[in-house]
Amino acid sequence: MKVVLLRVGIDTGAGGIHGPLFADGSFEYIPIPDGSGRDERTYGNTMGRTGRPLIDYFPEARRPRMSERSMHVDPEFDTFTYGDPGPAKRGLARLEPGDLLVFYAGLEGWDYPSPPALYIIGYFEIAYAGLAGQFSARQRSELFAANAHVRIPMTFAEQPADLVLVKGRTRSRLLSNAVLISATGRNRAGQPLKILSPEMQGIFGHFEGKVSIQRSPARLVAPDFVERAGSFVRSLT
Repeated sequence: MKVVLLRVGIDTGAGGIHGPLFADGSFEYIPIPDGSGRDERTYGNTMGRTGRPLIDYFPEARRPRMSERSMHVDPEFDTFTYGDPGPAKRGLARLEPGDLLVFYAGLEGWDYPSPPALYIIGYFEIAYAGLAGQFSARQRSELFAANAHVRIPMTFAEQPADLVLVKGRTRSRLLSNAVLISATGRNRAGQPLKILSPEMQGIFGHFEGKVSIQRSPARLVAPDFVERAGSFVRSLT
């Protein structure tokens, strides 16, 4: 089995905010903006799990501009799909049934003071993974119809050949409560950055000392930690 950590969701570099974290530990998963502008789902017309539109979590001054902005809903947790056309994510095509793809995101306290940090928000237990060209048109329609890279024909036609598509089993989930995985470290210049916390290094490993997860590619958990990491992730609700 393999376990992979992957950062997703809106952040200050893609969207300009952190997702909201609530005092009871729950949260909203807010996707990044959609570059094509074709998706009908916007921050203004999409309701979050708390029953309020996602636009409410933006600063008031930015709401008029962001309300009609399309979202890139990827991953999506209705049918559990994820896609990425970038070469840095090509390795996800090698995921196999039963592997775990663990998503984490930047969240910040909304109704109580809590500084920005990184939290596990959900995971897929893999059913299928591969490059888009490895799936037939029928398979793409049956398995990935809800994915942001597939659902709009014009968008899919523009995707590169190495578009990775991942499908989770029904045991996949968007968590009810976020799970903190970061601590504050320092880069070589002494500037603060988010690293995998010592507690979480005991679960996921230390990635040969490369524990920064602030702006990070997909991180493959070392074999010695896979069983521990898998048990921990599957225990989350």
